[in-house]
Amino acid sequence: MDLPSYSEEYSDGVQRFLDFAYSDGDPQGEEIQCPCAKCCNIPWCRRGVVYNHLICYGFVKGYSRWINHGEWDFPMEVDDEVNLYDDIDGLLNDQFRDVTQAEGCLHGWSNASFTSLLELLKEAIPELNIRLSYNKAKSMVKDLGLDYKKIDVCPNDCMLFRNEHKGDENCHVCGASRYIEYPEVDSELQSSKRSYHVAAKTLRHFPLIPRLKRLFMCSKTADKLRWHDEERSKDGKLRHPADGQAWKDFDSLHPDFAKDSRNLRLGLASDGFNPFRTMSISHSTWPVVLIVYNFPPWMSMKQEYCMLSLLIFGPRSPGNDIDIYLQPLKEELKVLWELGVDTYDASRNQTFQTRAALTWIINDFPAYATLFGWSTKGKLACPCCNYGTNSCYLKHSRKMCYMYHRVFLPMDHPWRSNKRSFNGKTEFRPLPQLLKGTDVFNMLQNVENVFGKKQKKSNVSPWKKRSIFFELPYWQHNSLRPNLDVMHIEKNMIDNIIGTLLDISGKTKDHENACYDLKEMGIRKNLRPKDTKDGKKIKLAQACYCMTKGERSTFCGVLKNAKLPDGSASNISRCVQPAE
Repeated sequence: MDLPSYSEEYSDGVQRFLDFAYSDGDPQGEEIQCPCAKCCNIPWCRRGVVYNHLICYGFVKGYSRWINHGEWDFPMEVDDEVNLYDDIDGLLNDQFRDVTQAEGCLHGWSNASFTSLLELLKEAIPELNIRLSYNKAKSMVKDLGLDYKKIDVCPNDCMLFRNEHKGDENCHVCGASRYIEYPEVDSELQSSKRSYHVAAKTLRHFPLIPRLKRLFMCSKTADKLRWHDEERSKDGKLRHPADGQAWKDFDSLHPDFAKDSRNLRLGLASDGFNPFRTMSISHSTWPVVLIVYNFPPWMSMKQEYCMLSLLIFGPRSPGNDIDIYLQPLKEELKVLWELGVDTYDASRNQTFQTRAALTWIINDFPAYATLFGWSTKGKLACPCCNYGTNSCYLKHSRKMCYMYHRVFLPMDHPWRSNKRSFNGKTEFRPLPQLLKGTDVFNMLQNVENVFGKKQKKSNVSPWKKRSIFFELPYWQHNSLRPNLDVMHIEKNMIDNIIGTLLDISGKTKDHENACYDLKEMGIRKNLRPKDTKDGKKIKLAQACYCMTKGERSTFCGVLKNAKLPDGSASNISRCVQPAE
């Protein structure tokens, strides 16, 4: 490619390149993207035109890997940064010939800068068919099926203004107005024909079906959607969700679905966050994200393949009423399961009926209550033990305590007979029987769901609702429905352990009230508070795990200098700053 264009070696090399591009590449009929210095891999031309351009203008500078002409070499190691969407042109070219129009959306340029770039390209290359404004180029995203829909919501979360209620101006449940009312606006303006209505609350719905179909329109991506069945190592080790028991149980219950490896397995994750930098503002926005687990593990959690399905804006958390917002997604999931959708598979050059199933949900413990309806607070906070949860109230710490977790240990475990280290009692009860999805469904079949912030809830049991996911035909049979987010659990445990060991003020669990609770429960005599001789001050006993001042300094130094296996600094050093 660096030889003079008039040399015989260069001419032979161009012929070899064209042979490779038309055999191993992805030509559109008799055309390929011209890689000459003038065309820059944008227009599609026939072989003779490409040959003449390469002889006259040479290759575009830096085009050492022919990624637009079939040279794909992706290593399959987990640690490698594999991202098929680095060549986003492969996806766009299946739908469009001119990919320049979509570049502004891909790189986050401002409207003005992208418009200037389009004008510059048009002036430099007059034959290019490009649009001369950002807004016109942005409209192309709708043709890709990647647009979103705005759905007005009752301000009290009672209903969505859609389908038969699309034209309503008031909620048919609570009567609240659909729009924001401005009493200070001039009455003449309110009666004007040009008066505008601003919705009090809006849901952003990103249709799922077009996004799933788009995954199959890029041949490289469509091929990886079969990885879990065709390329996964099946040696019995757990490397992918397909190796887990829940995946296998689903396949055995639904063999027709499992027959085609292109049918999609989806996971759903949702949680609330404050989108503003200052935490003094009370606001809770809930994104609902779907993950495709057909991909290899190094791809399924990439940002490019985590699809935003719903965006629920605040300022308040939807809470128990989140099922109102999940209705559009639920309807799409039912269509994908019961009917399927016609989809073109670019990797096999055929159309097939793709189906999809929601296999499980990922959330933290508070979001568990929001999505599933079981209250995770109070005496019956454990969803596994359900009505068999054993708890006690700590009078002085003013919180519920769950000290009966030894039932999950093997029956011959020595801790089951250890009275001193726990609550002063032995624990030989059997493991509690976990509720199956069918049991929960039968239990909640007659529960009347009442949604809306101003509606009176008559149900006083730990079950606050029947989750909308039970309307999916297969949901009650899934063996693993909720998954708790490991990140939150690990962080809370590390904070509590480090805070207690280092006696960090406000974070330690070994405080004065805890010692009084031990006295109230009649356990740990050596740790109970003792009165001083004057009878006024309380002297707290020294626990066996407490560190001296010198030990704490040494421990903090070790943690601050801790390194990860790759040699980078550990984030755990941030936990020990207050101890110094």
